[in-house]
Amino acid sequence: MHSNPNYAYVRGQVVPLDQAFLHISDLAIQRGYGVFDYFRVHNGRPVFLDDYLMRLQESAKALHMEVPLSDEELKEVILDIISKNDIPVSGIKMILTGGYSANGYDPAEPSLVILQQPMALPSSELVEKGIKIITHDYVREVPRAKTINYTMGIRLIDEIRQQGAHDVLYERNGVVTEFPRCNLFIVKHDDTVITPAENVLLGVTRKNVLALADQKYKAVEGEVTVEDIYQAKEVFLTSTTKRILPIVQVNDQVIGSGKPGAVTLDLLQALIKLEEAYFSLAV
Repeated sequence: MHSNPNYAYVRGQVVPLDQAFLHISDLAIQRGYGVFDYFRVHNGRPVFLDDYLMRLQESAKALHMEVPLSDEELKEVILDIISKNDIPVSGIKMILTGGYSANGYDPAEPSLVILQQPMALPSSELVEKGIKIITHDYVREVPRAKTINYTMGIRLIDEIRQQGAHDVLYERNGVVTEFPRCNLFIVKHDDTVITPAENVLLGVTRKNVLALADQKYKAVEGEVTVEDIYQAKEVFLTSTTKRILPIVQVNDQVIGSGKPGAVTLDLLQALIKLEEAYFSLAV
């Protein structure tokens, strides 16, 4: 088994990773113009791949770009990379940029890049303990698109660390939206599960958790405020790489009992079972 990925797809070719480059005229470099998506690979098999391909298409459409391969062609390339790299537990990133621009501003034929990287899910100790987050006044541009612009999130890394936190939640006028790479959920004291509806990326894990919550609890998409979070029974985040991660402190406010809650942990187990069922049905 290879310890590091050895192959990537760049503008029509699967090439060794040390030959995977974009020209400096690409709009990703010149202007930070592009979108991407990311999915997990478990035991060499993509997890919920169709959902991620659909979201990539929607993100591209929002930035007036076209994915140069059909979904079936994308799947062929992805499976080829998975086979060549042989990294059973990993993540695959699909990046679509504005292409090689003649003047450094006007979009050209989009560049498609696909690369695979090793990854690990949160440890059981982190799930059992929960995390602290902070808030910051910000709303992403084009929230429904998964763009490559992570300037604010990266700028805040030092502040997050200085405050002993794991992540930052964006809010504007007291209304929260999302994290740089995750969605937010709260659990009210009547066990209603709520996630912000506006100015958020429609996460695949978010969608699955909403469906799972609706089977056992009341699940709602709606407005969530910072005060709602402070008064919540439980708070958690969701993402491809974290599944469900309990949040036990927001800024200086301890949430609920200060420990991961029963609803959060119940939904995590339900999500794991959903993934297992997906693999049992996948061809």
